[in-house]
Amino acid sequence: MMSRPVGPSNDRRTGPVPGFRTPCHPQSWGRFTQAVSQGTIQRSLLYRDSRCLSTASWISPTMNVFRYREDGLPVLCIVSLSLLDLLVFFQARGVWQLALWLMLGIGLKAFICSWNHHHQHLHTFHQPVLNRLLEICYAFHTGITTNAWVLHHVVGHHVNYLDQTKDESAWKRRDGSTMGELEYTVVVALTGYLRAVRIALRYPRYQLGFFGMGFVILALLGGAFVWNPLNAMCVFAIPMVAGYVITCWHTYCHHAGLDTQNPYEASHNIMHRTYNILTGNLGFHTAHHVKPKLHWSKLPEFHATIADRIPNHLYIEPFFPMSLLPAGGVRTSARRREVSRAAATCPHE
Repeated sequence: MMSRPVGPSNDRRTGPVPGFRTPCHPQSWGRFTQAVSQGTIQRSLLYRDSRCLSTASWISPTMNVFRYREDGLPVLCIVSLSLLDLLVFFQARGVWQLALWLMLGIGLKAFICSWNHHHQHLHTFHQPVLNRLLEICYAFHTGITTNAWVLHHVVGHHVNYLDQTKDESAWKRRDGSTMGELEYTVVVALTGYLRAVRIALRYPRYQLGFFGMGFVILALLGGAFVWNPLNAMCVFAIPMVAGYVITCWHTYCHHAGLDTQNPYEASHNIMHRTYNILTGNLGFHTAHHVKPKLHWSKLPEFHATIADRIPNHLYIEPFFPMSLLPAGGVRTSARRREVSRAAATCPHE
């Protein structure tokens, strides 16, 4: 008969290890190996099943760095783009080279605002220093620094989005009428950092990251201008401003025109597959607002559990030129579901 592994939870000689569930569980692996190194668990009791050890050995490094393994590829792409920025900054000599990279870079960085948004809802790494380094990349791509999203969006907009008199991303004018896209974009862009500063004064826990990392970003940007003003302008400054404005504009379609106190009817949703791949499932926006701390990779699954509570008219198409990209089967399924609902509610003659 094959014996099963004996862990600290059932070893009477050593007693339980806090937080331990099973050696194969990624979240417990760090605590388990630490207990072994300290002698809390006898090595002779570790693994009688070699398959458990082999599984844990490759899961452990990834899970000890990333909170969710799904973040690995997006982070690789974002950091690679930052390295390309540095390469162009130090090597580009002609105006045409800078102009080409500027146009190409802004297009690529337009999607990174969504990943910055996800990161500041739920940090990507377990280690704070890695989160700060990633936020430097995000800041130079999108113009939004550490904790700016947290202050303006997480503890601001997410708390107040059902009340347009308080919402930091309000789409209503003071007289109650609806802003247009351009007006909304200008207002949110001009007031975004001022509102973040005002909120930071009420939340001391975010001040060091917001003001401290903000100073670091300004110092690095200033150093880039001292080294090469033209390259700094084209590679960093203009894309930062463009990314910030694009972010403000992108948020208009999420809630504009939806005046309700029902969170299941207060957000537009985009089921376009390519859009959700490039933005980290930002199209599942109702699910995101119902569970704002839920990791982006879990949003489609949660959306499926609440889809029946979302009215059909809240499913929209992505903005141009995203609407030109392949929609995939997700949008088709959504349309079929809408047709089925309509058929079910139609009066029979």
